[in-house]
Amino acid sequence: MMRSNLLPSVHIHPILLIFIIISFLTGTFIELMVILTIVLIHELGHFSAAKWFGWRIRGVMLWVFGGVMDTDEHGTRPFHEEVYVALAGPLQHVFIYLFLLMLSGSGLLSSYIIETACFYNTAILLFNLLPVWPLDGGKLVLLVLSEKLPYRKAYAFAVMFSLILNIVLTIVVIFVMPFTLSAFLLFSFLAVENRKDWKQRYFVFIRFLLQRYQGDNFFKRVQPIEISSHLRLMDVFSCFRRDRVHKIYVTLPGDIRWQMDEMECLHSYFHDQNYRKSIGEIISRVS
Repeated sequence: MMRSNLLPSVHIHPILLIFIIISFLTGTFIELMVILTIVLIHELGHFSAAKWFGWRIRGVMLWVFGGVMDTDEHGTRPFHEEVYVALAGPLQHVFIYLFLLMLSGSGLLSSYIIETACFYNTAILLFNLLPVWPLDGGKLVLLVLSEKLPYRKAYAFAVMFSLILNIVLTIVVIFVMPFTLSAFLLFSFLAVENRKDWKQRYFVFIRFLLQRYQGDNFFKRVQPIEISSHLRLMDVFSCFRRDRVHKIYVTLPGDIRWQMDEMECLHSYFHDQNYRKSIGEIISRVS
């Protein structure tokens, strides 16, 4: 029997298991269940918006105060779609506030649970809007940067900024604010994730290029790229921007100008495996 794709496959991150154990030991299990319910609703907002736009989604990973929707769409969907999907999670907190307001006078839930839910609803909303990758605020930072910069540079800048901010926040938690184990674990976890994303930035970029090569993209305008013949294909790809199709103009020796389509370059890289040849060498073989 096939699983319905109306709901995502939900997975629990190992760090969440640590928090569950801590909640049993400290008698805060009810608070943790409130948090997980809010986080799940938040992620279902992302999931619903992504399904509406026809995104390919593998599942949802939950961890305390947030989660990650695992999708095959990486910088190749229209800008407005990615903005809507990023904001769909925070929007759910508005609905949660309204729902709690309706319950407050019904007597169905105790005032303690409603107050606790309101507190954590606010905390999770603000936490997810931090400009830290892969939180929603960090995704919005990447989207804004990728509109102004080539995708490779935008991704690297967003992750590096996030890593530095995480380290600063961890230091603040340890030395400035009253120390809490939960906050320390959260920011330490995010710093570890950012370090891993930084180390994998090249593979993220290759995936971005592969999706363009396979036709999984949306282009709203044409942008030319002017390059010298001694550059390699990866130097050209480093100039690629989201939502744009590129015409590559190569200046050959003798001031000869040669035009290439971006699909020619991608085909030469992925199919012909011209990883180290210069653009001039590639052109000399086909001309």
